[in-house]
This record gives sequence, C-alpha cells and structure tokens, in this order.
Amino acid sequence: MDARRSHDQQKESALAEVQAVYSDLDVRPMLRQCELRAECCHFKLTGLTPFLTRGEALLAAKALRASGRRDLPSNSTGACPLLDRTTSRCLIYHSRPFGCRSHFCRAAGGPYSRREVLDLIHRLERVDEKLGGNGPRALPDAIAAALRTLA
Repeated sequence: MDARRSHDQQKESALAEVQAVYSDLDVRPMLRQCELRAECCHFKLTGLTPFLTRGEALLAAKALRASGRRDLPSNSTGACPLLDRTTSRCLIYHSRPFGCRSHFCRAAGGPYSRREVLDLIHRLERVDEKLGGNGPRALPDAIAAALRTLA
C-alpha cells in the first residue's frame, strides 16, 4: 500500500509541476490574444498537431474525466478530439496542453519562438522522465494512453 501511495504522490507532484509550467507561461510578457476561435484546433487544416509529454497527457486526461467523459471523443473531421462539436470550444480549456497554449494560431499572435519557452519545455521534459515517459506523443494518442492509466 505504501508503494501505491508513493506512486500516487509522485504522480500528483508531477501534475502540479505541469500546472506550474502552464501558470508560468501565462505570466510571460508575450502578447497573446486568444479569442477562442478554435481555428488552431483543426489539425487537418493547419497541418499541425500538438505533441504532449506524459505529464501533460495525464493532466488532460484527468480534466477530460472531470468533464464527465470516460473516453476521448472520436473525431473524423481532423479537428482536435477535445473540441466540442456543438460549441466549438475546448472541453478542457483551462487544462489544455502546452502546445495549445503556445499554439499556432496566427490570430492570437502566432507561435512563441522556441527560445522564449525553452526553459518551460525542459521542465515538461523532466516531468516526463519522472513519470517514465519516452518523449512527446501526438495529442490524440497521448491522451488516449493516459486515459487507460487512470483508475
């Protein structure tokens, strides 16, 4: 039982670090004007899919479960599976992954340059290592795998 508790504490600590990275990104003095237009959520149109570390995927999976969903919604349109089809809003907006926060949306200001956020990327990579991850995976696969690991 102690090993299970220790593992759970390690996972919660890792998820807290991911949230801290997101918070640190939010306070960076870089102009962002996200208007929730969701064009960047249409991967087939943009040709870009966010890649998530294991910590990000676990945080996203927990947020998806908290929204009342057990599985990742299927989406054959090429849009992000986390984009609600009826509202065109992200199901987990406040827990959205780093790539979505530093996204590709030109209307919001375009992507951050890698040098502006490299320190945050390294922190996410360290969390990935602590959780036994092996690097970022495409959003749909990463979240689906994380959902399978949640109790």
